[in-house]
Amino acid sequence: MKVAPGASAGLVDAIVAGVAPPGHDLRIYLPLDPVPGDERPITVDQTNVSVVVGERVVVKWMRTPQPAARAPRLLAHLAAAGFTRMPPPHAALFADGALVALVTGFLPQAEDGWDWCTNALLSWLDGGPPADFAPDLGALTADLHAALATPAIPSVLTGAPPAAAPSSLAEALACVGDDAEGGWLRSVAPRIRTDISALSGYVSPAPSIELHGDLHVGQVLRWRGGYAVTDFDGNPTVEPRPEPVVRDLAQLRTSVLHVAEIANRRTEGRHRAALLDWGREAADSLLIAYRAGLAGHGFAHLLDETLLRPFEIEQECRELIYAARFLPRWRYAPMGVLRSWYG
Repeated sequence: MKVAPGASAGLVDAIVAGVAPPGHDLRIYLPLDPVPGDERPITVDQTNVSVVVGERVVVKWMRTPQPAARAPRLLAHLAAAGFTRMPPPHAALFADGALVALVTGFLPQAEDGWDWCTNALLSWLDGGPPADFAPDLGALTADLHAALATPAIPSVLTGAPPAAAPSSLAEALACVGDDAEGGWLRSVAPRIRTDISALSGYVSPAPSIELHGDLHVGQVLRWRGGYAVTDFDGNPTVEPRPEPVVRDLAQLRTSVLHVAEIANRRTEGRHRAALLDWGREAADSLLIAYRAGLAGHGFAHLLDETLLRPFEIEQECRELIYAARFLPRWRYAPMGVLRSWYG
C-alpha cells in the first residue's frame, strides 16, 4: 500500500479542526492541538503502513479497510480502565463503516521491539550486560490483561478456545511446499498434531476475553517513558475472537524465542547453544513475572497453563502461515523454533 504524500498530515489537520474528510467518518477520542512538522514513514516490517507527523502523532493506514475494526474499541476500553502503557488514542477514520486509519500519540525515542530486544541480545553475546528484559514483558502483559478483563469489556465469555489448531497445521504444511524444510515439517507433523490436540474439545476453566490478539515483542515499544504496547488490530492470519489470556502469553513467549533465532542468524550460528538456553530461560522468567503480575491485580484465575504449550506450538504454525502470506523471509524463525522442539 502507498500513502500519498501529505495525506497523513492532512488527516491530523482534520482532527485538529474536528472536521471529517469528505466521504469519511471521523471519530475523535483525544483532541489534538495543531501539529506542525514533516511526515516520515516507519520503515520496520508491518502489516499496515504507519507515518509519523510532526514527531507527535502516528497515523496508521490500514492496508485493507477493516469493516469490523476492533482496535478503536479496545483502545477506548483500555483508556477507560486506566491503562496508560500504550500510545494515547486520538482518532479513527472510517469509510463506509470500515476503519481506514488510526491516529495515536507518538512516543519519543521509541524503538520497535524486534530492534531493541535483538540488539540487547547481540550486545550480551558481545560481552555486554545481560539481556534480561523478559520479566518486564511479562509484567507489562499482566497489566494489559488485567485492564482488558476489567468490566465492562465488550464481551467476556467462558468456554473452550476455538478448535482451529488442526486447520492451522494443515495450512502451515501447505505453505512450506516441497523443499527440504517442508519435508522435515511433514515428517514431524504427527507429533505436532498430537501435541496440539488438547486445543480440540478441552473446556478451559479460565474465562475467554478479548485479547491484544497479536502480541509479540514487535508490539512492545521501548521509549523514553518505559514500555508501551501498540497495534491492537489482531492477528492478520485469523479472525479475532475472545480467547483465554494464555493465547497472548503463548505468542509473546514464542516471540522471545524468535528473537533468539534472529540473533542466531545474524551471528551465523556461532552461538546457537547459548541462544537456545537464553530463549528457554527468558520464556520461563517471562511466565513467572506474568503469573505474579496477574495475582497482584487479583486476576490469577485468568491463566490456564494447560493450554500454554499447545498454543505455543500452534502459534509457530500461524507464523509459517504469516510468512507465506506476507513475509516469506521470516520462515526461518518459526522453523528454527520448531526444530529446537522436534529436531
